[in-house]
Amino acid sequence: MAISAPSGKISSANLDSNQKYGTALSSLMVLFFMMGFITCFNDILIPYLKVIFKLNYTQVNLINFCFFSAYFVMSIPGGRLVQKYGYKAIMITGFVIAAIGCVLFYPAAELRVYGLFLAALFILATGITLLQVAGNPYVAVLGSPSTASARLTLTQALNSFGTFAAPHVGSYLILSKLPEMPTGLDKLESYADLSPNLNAILNDILAKTELVYLQGTYLSIAAVMLLIGGTLFFMKLPAIGHGDSEINTEGMVEKSSVWQYRHLILGMVGIFTYVGAEVAIGSHIVNYLGMKDIMAMSAKEAGTYVSYYWGGAMVGRFLGTFILSKFKPGKVLGVFAIGAISLILISIASHGIIAMWTLILVGLFNSLMFPTIFTLAIKGLGKHTDQASGLLCTAIVGGAILPLLFGKVADISGGNLKLALIIPIVCYLYISFFGFKGHKPVEN
Repeated sequence: MAISAPSGKISSANLDSNQKYGTALSSLMVLFFMMGFITCFNDILIPYLKVIFKLNYTQVNLINFCFFSAYFVMSIPGGRLVQKYGYKAIMITGFVIAAIGCVLFYPAAELRVYGLFLAALFILATGITLLQVAGNPYVAVLGSPSTASARLTLTQALNSFGTFAAPHVGSYLILSKLPEMPTGLDKLESYADLSPNLNAILNDILAKTELVYLQGTYLSIAAVMLLIGGTLFFMKLPAIGHGDSEINTEGMVEKSSVWQYRHLILGMVGIFTYVGAEVAIGSHIVNYLGMKDIMAMSAKEAGTYVSYYWGGAMVGRFLGTFILSKFKPGKVLGVFAIGAISLILISIASHGIIAMWTLILVGLFNSLMFPTIFTLAIKGLGKHTDQASGLLCTAIVGGAILPLLFGKVADISGGNLKLALIIPIVCYLYISFFGFKGHKPVEN
């Protein structure tokens, strides 16, 4: 989901022009796939744990809060660790920490303590953050500068492929194992008004539900993470120096502080709102499609449709290379934001299959938002570019805060997810402003 600006360069002392990067780049492709896969797995975990722990929407969105808070906490420290210890060391560390987070799902499921799941998710996300901070700039400079954009596009496409695959795997391995609910509980949207009798029935069903499938799934992910990290440890990766990035101020007057760039500050808000809107929608598609006036789907069936939401982002990124070469990025961003708003409004106003597909298609319009906001926000910052990149990565914390607000609105309205969609609409309104006007640098 995230892409960092390049902050290093190939050291000529260590590399020659004939050195091949194919093996290293291939291993990093797996890295980006796994990052997307694990991040999107939260969209399966949310409806699953909502049932298992009888959570409301606010409580279950603590999953997103704990996961994306790691970006806020670790992005800048992670960048400093990369500078001190190098890209390879931090990528390996990221894999190990992520694996530890996955392993902790076993005792969390064994003890059935929701707080332990949240702690495990934060540790897992800390590892993913380190992988993001180290992996993106490494790919950007791993080869000829003229093909950097192509490499970054490829890695982001594979990241999106991971988000596309995760819902299919998660629906089969996890959501399909949810207990069958008797009449009166099978289409439950809120636990607030459960009668004592139904509450007792539900408690009995959940007490007998085994969580071994959840444990096995995350232990398998941990094994894969350790395998990739171990392979990376024994690989001889090209060395990358940490010299200053090439200064380019786009003709602007260089300022003394990164905080003096208005378009950067507005871009940070743009990243915050984009990630928050994207995660809020993706995390609730399963429950949205389960609503009686939408599709009344089972969790397993609805889970497979989450992949189409993230798959739209994958398709859009491939198309984006052509679109952005023909039109100004700011205008494209503004139009895509308006397109997302239009689809959400149609979904709110309709029912059944139209409401389903219009919300899923928002993923297509999300596709170009992160890289476009990111590049517009750092335009012309020169020597401040690396610091700005770290600040923009911390803004990914929007994925922690806005879904929590989304859940709160849904709970206040009695589980009405349509009303909660007002949160993403406000986010996309801001993004359209940034695209049409806010991204333009202003001289003080």
